[in-house]
Amino acid sequence: MTNQADLYILQSTLNQFPRADDGFEMDSRKPIPTDAQAAMPTIATQSDFEQRRLEFACDGLRIEAVLHRPPGDAPPVVVGSHGLFSNGDSSKQIALAHALNELGIAFLRLDHRGCGRSGGVFDTVTSLDGRVRDLCTAVGVLEKDLGYPFQLGLFGSSLGGSTCLAAAQELKPARMVTLAAPVDSRSLVARARQDPAADLPPVFESDALQFDLAERLAGICNLLVIHGEADEVVPVAHAHRIFAASRDPKRLLINPGGDHRITDPDHQRAFIQACRDWFAYLLTAPARKTSSC
Repeated sequence: MTNQADLYILQSTLNQFPRADDGFEMDSRKPIPTDAQAAMPTIATQSDFEQRRLEFACDGLRIEAVLHRPPGDAPPVVVGSHGLFSNGDSSKQIALAHALNELGIAFLRLDHRGCGRSGGVFDTVTSLDGRVRDLCTAVGVLEKDLGYPFQLGLFGSSLGGSTCLAAAQELKPARMVTLAAPVDSRSLVARARQDPAADLPPVFESDALQFDLAERLAGICNLLVIHGEADEVVPVAHAHRIFAASRDPKRLLINPGGDHRITDPDHQRAFIQACRDWFAYLLTAPARKTSSC
């Protein structure tokens, strides 16, 4: 396998995917159970549109992704960034890819380094900076592969939301959605140490995952912030901080009583609809700009 930052297109179209995990943030280091129950039973989790695997290199690591592309010329593209222990086969990303393809928007499901089919040992390669580089490299090589400067959207769940926020200045997305995203890591660690019931993975205390994005938020706009009111991993206060500090246009959606994984079917439907409505702007947005706001 080459270490050059080139894009390789696997010849076969994907016809099947592993079944969805029984919770949104699955541990990508474990095999997906074949009898796992779909996490989003009210929403289709298998796209009917063209799907193909992409492979490229970042920091000498093999990174893999799946592109869902609808019919038509030069569709806009949303790139998804998954949570800490998840991967691109997350059921919510597959459901979102299907919903956006129906609108005429392509979706790239990325496996970050050390996760899913991508290379690297999770415990040694995982960092916020590394995931930002994965995301930025994916956008660059996809633009070269597709051959046109597409309108870009970003979607990030949990740590993936933080990754999108951190990458926004470089990528300048025309639309972005964060779901249950932390604005900093240290407050989560401090909370977990004080509350034995806090559900925070120990790896989150590693130096490589310490970050604070507060100073970057003022330069971010075109943002939809979604969060569960009763999120047991990332308190809803993070959503309010992100929304208050970012710039218009922006929108805040709080799921009443909602948890981190969006297990409530009504919240799942609201999530998909809100993302469809927000990303639909990409279909009529003006030519891609060099400034995000």
